[in-house]
Amino acid sequence: MTTTTLAALVPLLPFLGALAGLAVGRTAPGFVRPLAILPTLTAAVLAVLVAVRQGGGRAIDAATQLTPTGSVPIDLALHLDGFAVLVAVLVTVVATCVQLYSTAYLRDDPRYPSYAALVSLFTSAMLLVVYSGDLMVLLVGWEIMGICSYFLVGHYWETPEARAASLKAFLVTKLGDVPFLIGLFALAADTGSFRITKILAAVSNGGIEHPTLIALLLLAGVAGKSAQFPLHTWLPDAMAGPTPVSALIHAATMVAAGIYFVARLLPVFAASGAALVVLAVMAAVTMIGSGLAALAQDDIKRVLAYSTIGQLGYMSGALAVGDRGAAVFHLISHGAFKAVLFLAAGVVIHAAGTNSLAAMSRMSGLARRIPDAYWTMTVALLALAAIPPFAGFFSKEAVLVAAEHTALGDRTVAPAAAGWTILVAGLLAAVLTASYAVRLWLLAFRGRGAEVPDHGKQPLAMTSVLWILAVPTIGFGLTAGLLGDWFDGHALTPSLTTAVLATGVTLVGGLVTYGAWRHTTALAARTPIGAVAAHPGAEPALVEAEAMTSHTAAYGTIADASDPADPGRLLLGPLHRHAVTGFHLDALYTALFVRPVRAAARLVRFLDREVVDTYVNGTGTVTRLLGTAVRRAQTGNVQTYVSALLAGSLALAIAAVVFANVNAGS
Repeated sequence: MTTTTLAALVPLLPFLGALAGLAVGRTAPGFVRPLAILPTLTAAVLAVLVAVRQGGGRAIDAATQLTPTGSVPIDLALHLDGFAVLVAVLVTVVATCVQLYSTAYLRDDPRYPSYAALVSLFTSAMLLVVYSGDLMVLLVGWEIMGICSYFLVGHYWETPEARAASLKAFLVTKLGDVPFLIGLFALAADTGSFRITKILAAVSNGGIEHPTLIALLLLAGVAGKSAQFPLHTWLPDAMAGPTPVSALIHAATMVAAGIYFVARLLPVFAASGAALVVLAVMAAVTMIGSGLAALAQDDIKRVLAYSTIGQLGYMSGALAVGDRGAAVFHLISHGAFKAVLFLAAGVVIHAAGTNSLAAMSRMSGLARRIPDAYWTMTVALLALAAIPPFAGFFSKEAVLVAAEHTALGDRTVAPAAAGWTILVAGLLAAVLTASYAVRLWLLAFRGRGAEVPDHGKQPLAMTSVLWILAVPTIGFGLTAGLLGDWFDGHALTPSLTTAVLATGVTLVGGLVTYGAWRHTTALAARTPIGAVAAHPGAEPALVEAEAMTSHTAAYGTIADASDPADPGRLLLGPLHRHAVTGFHLDALYTALFVRPVRAAARLVRFLDREVVDTYVNGTGTVTRLLGTAVRRAQTGNVQTYVSALLAGSLALAIAAVVFANVNAGS
């Protein structure tokens, strides 16, 4: 079987699994779990085979024309380069782990069949984006992921918070997709093709006439899909969905799609220095802002959500300095440890039994009760904080090294301003990342919240995948020197300057946070925290579903009234009340966009009801009155009709005589 045939099967198998799961979900529920796991697992095996065959060498292309368009053709094309085959392995492995984890997490959920089918469809759509060699086919997977995220984030649709979060995610990402689509058409008009290889060839020959405009239009879609400032606000609210969905979105699908798209078409963006500077500024603001917001959150999932936004900022920063190898390297590394963090958070939610999702200020005694989640989350947090020798250290260093080379003029793909922006912001974000990672670990596993009843041993399906994903979290970074062929052929090894500097500021951030925690804990020793309601014996998904009823309190009031021993309050000071709300961006957007749109809608409704309806109703009223008058004249009495006829004739005769006399006198 050829490599292209194997590659075609990779997105096809989860798609067929989704169709089969929907078809037999109600009639044969016993087949739902095998149909959720086996197709995705098989796709993962095939993705590994494709990666081995491609070997990081020359890209493999295959295409067939879908249908004549009369203008720019649309092809069903595959483009298998080193980036594509490695990202496909990440997507399929994480998706398989999520499906296996979900069999226990949503064991008693009545909507599990549709959930599993949507996860498979989500996976298939992302794989279509990864392997596609044609931008229009890529757009199909791009949009399917959007609708899948809408349904999965709103899985607990009984709660208003989940409904609002799913709608917000859909609308914000679609806000970016409109200019994104225009940018795709403009790019095709300039280059004469939707094929990625032909577009890149045209760009290398100077065949693109409006590089800045096209790049900025495309960046709007990337900002929405990959949750970059200013279109990042949907991602923290998306935590209203089930935790395995969060792991899938944050680690391997949806948010990774925008970064991967820019990596695929980096020469298009590099054709405009202004676009790269805009991308650099967007990445810098995203990294620093999300780090500050993460340091203020009390809910463990929202901390991880802002963490994802910040790490995506690092990837955008690597692209802004023209190094797509570093960006994709960090994308894959981040996918492994972020999947561990979210799936471990699901175990924490179950073990904590909180009625406010996963408020860290209310946790206590979890380290000894959930050792699997404790140790794997510890490893993943070390990787997140970029502590050597974990994967996050090597991938984040690759970003900083690329920024350093650009800032010093050793690499001229991007302006030096972009390099300095990313280098400085990356170092500041490293301090913040270490700080909120240490804070999360201390509050979750060394907290002083109320002890809750032990729910027993966690399901094997949930804990086993944590250790599976912990392997690349520990060892993937060590393979950086061996994977150069997959990443444009250049090494991704750290430099001494950035390694020492970044590790130093990381240790400073972690130690300062630990010191702040010790200080606040001593001060708060006499401030007991109220007991937290427990859910003995409850399934994790049921705990989370019930928690949605207090979602607003969990994400608002509780976050603002968290444990007085929270070091985040001490470190942020007066900035805490702004950071906890995401710097009021939602309120700003409500004032600038939501309220004006609603006011315009009310005006349109008023005009429709008071003007248009009045005109239409008035026309009907006049017609009805005329009909009434005519109806009253129809008496059915012959004498009345003859009398009216004679009266009319007499009136006409008099009028004729008068008219004749007037004419004669004149």
